[in-house]
Amino acid sequence: MYKTTVTKRGVPGEWEHDTRWTDIDNYTLSHLHPSSRPNHKSLSRTLEYSGAKNLPDIGCPIVQGKFFAMQCRMLGVTHSLEVGTLGGYSAIWLLTENPQLRVTTVEFNEYHAKTAADNFEAAGVADRVEIIVGAGAEVLPKLLQEVEQGKRERFGFTFIDADKLNNWTYLDLAVKMSVPRACIVVDNVVAHGRLVDAQGDVMAEGAREVVERVGRDDRVEGTVLQTVGDHGYDGFLIAVVK
Repeated sequence: MYKTTVTKRGVPGEWEHDTRWTDIDNYTLSHLHPSSRPNHKSLSRTLEYSGAKNLPDIGCPIVQGKFFAMQCRMLGVTHSLEVGTLGGYSAIWLLTENPQLRVTTVEFNEYHAKTAADNFEAAGVADRVEIIVGAGAEVLPKLLQEVEQGKRERFGFTFIDADKLNNWTYLDLAVKMSVPRACIVVDNVVAHGRLVDAQGDVMAEGAREVVERVGRDDRVEGTVLQTVGDHGYDGFLIAVVK
């Protein structure tokens, strides 16, 4: 018998859960990414360590992490940008599935950045990660300047999962630092269903702005994918740089 529940999970607001969603994920992962895969232990250890360090349980879902890693593989990405490191889980997905990849990740919270550094070291990918501690709105313009000066490579994939009111700011800067046909993802734009009617919700307002402005921006083509799973009902915007 399937069961739908509503729970609170580390962030303001209620999250829906349906046992069908997690049952499907568990079944498909057991075949498509079983525990015998080389990076399974590192990914599991990352979640356990981040939990033990009391990081909020708001990171990238397992299936979504692999999906992003596969995008990088399909595009042959060699340099990726991440805004919002948390415990490093999403970056470890990208790095362990793409040995050619280097990740620049920006994190405002020093404690989160230190925890992520520990996870990168344990996963054996620390030599391919650059962690920059600071506010994304301040760090990204500096990265753009380095890109324009030829001091830093352009990015083929960007994952944005940070303070939601700056979603558009981060995407706009990411486009300017991207190679043609690069993929840019903005997480949590469905805002657990509140995207259509934000009603003063900061997360939803930031999501609406980035969706609407991407729709008017001739530099990119985008769409929103709704998702369900162990993190409830949400979704992300995925855009391709022209």
